[in-house]
Amino acid sequence: MKQETAIVHLGRETASAVRAVNPPLVRASTIVSDSLATFRKGYGEKVFDSLRYGRSGTATTFELQRMMAALEETEGCIATTSGLSAIVAVLATFSGPGRHVLVSDGVYGPTRAYCEKVLVPAGTDVEFYGPADDIKARIRKDTSLIFVESPASLTMEMYDIRQICAMAKSANIPVAADSTWGTPVFFRAHALGIDLSIHAATKYINGHSDLLLGLITGTNDALEKVRAQCDLNGTHAAPDACWLTLRGIRTLSVRMRRHQATAMELAEWLQNRPEVRRVLFPALDTDPGHDLWRNQFSGAAGPFTIELTKCDEASFARFIDSLRLFALGTSWGGFESLVMPAIPHHLRNAEQADEGRLVRLHIGLESPDDLRADLEVAFAAMTGTL
Repeated sequence: MKQETAIVHLGRETASAVRAVNPPLVRASTIVSDSLATFRKGYGEKVFDSLRYGRSGTATTFELQRMMAALEETEGCIATTSGLSAIVAVLATFSGPGRHVLVSDGVYGPTRAYCEKVLVPAGTDVEFYGPADDIKARIRKDTSLIFVESPASLTMEMYDIRQICAMAKSANIPVAADSTWGTPVFFRAHALGIDLSIHAATKYINGHSDLLLGLITGTNDALEKVRAQCDLNGTHAAPDACWLTLRGIRTLSVRMRRHQATAMELAEWLQNRPEVRRVLFPALDTDPGHDLWRNQFSGAAGPFTIELTKCDEASFARFIDSLRLFALGTSWGGFESLVMPAIPHHLRNAEQADEGRLVRLHIGLESPDDLRADLEVAFAAMTGTL
């Protein structure tokens, strides 16, 4: 079955019981059993995969988890309260005194904050590595996890995931990846060798900017310790969020291809604007990470970063404030276009521009002509030619 067909037909097993196209929303805190044997069976199976108590999930949760595992070409999936909670659950599982964790530089800001403010003070030796670093040389006897986000958040550097996974496998170290940017449509995480693939389903998987949800996929063995960590910490997704995501995911492949087409059109146009010094987007053949992107991804998502030519704060504010279709907001992956100044915390230890200001754009589903016109007005306001 082709992926486009699977996205439409998976996750609908319970729909037939109510003779509907979509599965019903099942809300429950208390799960009742018709016999002691059924009760014991629920508690004897894997948490998050069996009916035992609301925290373990309902039929709605299980529909989404089965669907996501199938799309990721693996055995299991755990739904959590948010993308960050999924990242934290994975990092916490492999952290602690006497452990060494390698994390790619330029990761999502809250990921880095958790490493620096929680893991390090608790005794974990967290080491950040760049795209050009020799992973083999960084691996130690106490290395317990390698975490990668590619492309990097905001700065968009590409990492050689195949090489990282090969080095990790030779040392028997698991690899976890934030796979949110690529989604299963453009990024086959487990086929590349990643053990634990993490998605902020808040973004493209749901696609409507109206919920928070995280998803972690992997083999049952890879998920075993993470599953226990999530259970102990109450990292459980609400069935309402899972149900809305089941509805949103149906258009994922269509949306991703539209995001990609418009993003490519605008990125190429922005490369030739005098107000833009450079465009950081690995899908462009001029980007230093382009070859790695072609090797590891089958498409590109909507967010990318531009570096403006040098401008003062007032000019920068005029650029941001003049945008009408690009809303000013800290997220991406919805149907709408967004703009956000690069936040310094996210750029710590990552390669920064010599001059100018970095701006992240998320290219939504609007007409590229309208988005281009919106940016033209903002550029005119920035340079005082409006």
